[in-house]
Amino acid sequence: MDLLAIALAFLVVAVSPGPANLAAATTALRSGRVAGLLFGAGLGTGLAVWGLVAATGLGALLQGSATLLAGLKLLGGLYLFWLALRSGKASLRPAEQPETALRDGRWFLRGFALNLANPKAVFAWMAALSMGLGTGGSGGDLALATMLCVAIGFANYTGYALAFSLPGMMAGYRRLARWIDGAVSALFATAGFGLIRSAFAR
Repeated sequence: MDLLAIALAFLVVAVSPGPANLAAATTALRSGRVAGLLFGAGLGTGLAVWGLVAATGLGALLQGSATLLAGLKLLGGLYLFWLALRSGKASLRPAEQPETALRDGRWFLRGFALNLANPKAVFAWMAALSMGLGTGGSGGDLALATMLCVAIGFANYTGYALAFSLPGMMAGYRRLARWIDGAVSALFATAGFGLIRSAFAR
């Protein structure tokens, strides 16, 4: 087993721009460090669920079930459209105070739902794990590799929350909130459209 190869492959996937990292950054910008960390913890937990699916072999079954996969992609796309709508509405009104009134558990659930709504994550997991696990890899090797990737995922989202909740970053967001929220809305909508389109692709 080559843990370094697995870690590097998964790190590339984890830090790549995408809906989860975008949402982690904007949550921290809008609502501060605590909200960003809780949202990131939810994202990491959702990512871990897909890791468990991949590690137990259910990912291959999911990949082979066109109907189930298409249904998950449709749900994920609709969720991304909902996020796009929220960001779009935010861009049409003056910058507000952070959403600190939202209960902590809700931040976690929002992050969890976002990563759980992306079935493509299981394919990223399968690709990363296959980079360093040979055909003779044991169950212990697989468990260790999965835990390593989960740790990388949590570290990535924690890093986003800490970086984008810095006072200077949040102050910059408040000055450019409309432009940033508008751009984020467009990116979420594009990602949602792509996910829904892939659900109907043969």
